[in-house]
Amino acid sequence: MGLEDLQRLNRWLLASGLPISTINRLRTRLSRIKGGGLLARLGGRVASALLISDVQGDDPALIGSGLLVPMPDDHALPGGLPEWVRHLCSTQEEHPPGAAPGVDLHLVATLDQAREAAAQRARELGYPTTLHRAFICADAENSGRRLALELLDLPPGVSIWGGEPTVRLPPEPGRGGRAQHLALAAAQVIEGSRDLCFLSAATDGSDGPGEDAGGLVDGQSIARGVREGLDPAHALAHADAGRFLESSGDLITTGPTGTNVMDLMIGLKWDLGGRDEHQGF
Repeated sequence: MGLEDLQRLNRWLLASGLPISTINRLRTRLSRIKGGGLLARLGGRVASALLISDVQGDDPALIGSGLLVPMPDDHALPGGLPEWVRHLCSTQEEHPPGAAPGVDLHLVATLDQAREAAAQRARELGYPTTLHRAFICADAENSGRRLALELLDLPPGVSIWGGEPTVRLPPEPGRGGRAQHLALAAAQVIEGSRDLCFLSAATDGSDGPGEDAGGLVDGQSIARGVREGLDPAHALAHADAGRFLESSGDLITTGPTGTNVMDLMIGLKWDLGGRDEHQGF
């Protein structure tokens, strides 16, 4: 298998909408070091692994496709794969299992830690804070709408979610990423609200192929983008949320953060209480 095969496969995987666990299973089938294959290269040495988890449940067998964790016995390919992907997987020889030296696995960064840190900071700023444990992994557009509807019904304060939603890309996608896609969908739901804002961002600072981390929208985001001549529904249908959020002034750009524990979604609802609508930030 050559470089062009790997590039084609990676492009397809990123646009497929498949969950990361399935993507990692496929990557493992095509690697001599994933799925525990690196064990054979250690020569019996004891090893320590420091793991930054970008998968639900923080399973070491899925983080980085399990370099030092033997592949589970179930090697079955998922259904619905294109024939050329199945062909690539079926033509690869399986790497031999390595000897199992002592391997100490340490989780040094997780989504739970990121959510807890965000909640702690919100409390320090004096906000009533709700930490939602549900893992957000469904379609980004549907997830954005659902979280925004939930935020509308919650009392004033900060609400925090985490996860990794998916986007099935059209043939010629525009600019953006899953966090921006989710933020724009949420903006449609909270349109016109004076007491809400909603953030969706990738913890590594890179949402999609661009340099933006995500979006921070409020009740006027849609109106600002429409005034610039853009249509939010068209942007979502063409995976072009980034261009809309740029026009509405709602993109977040942090630069690389040096870690990746999936995405954070944070909603802020404040009590106007007869005050000016901008008080409470």
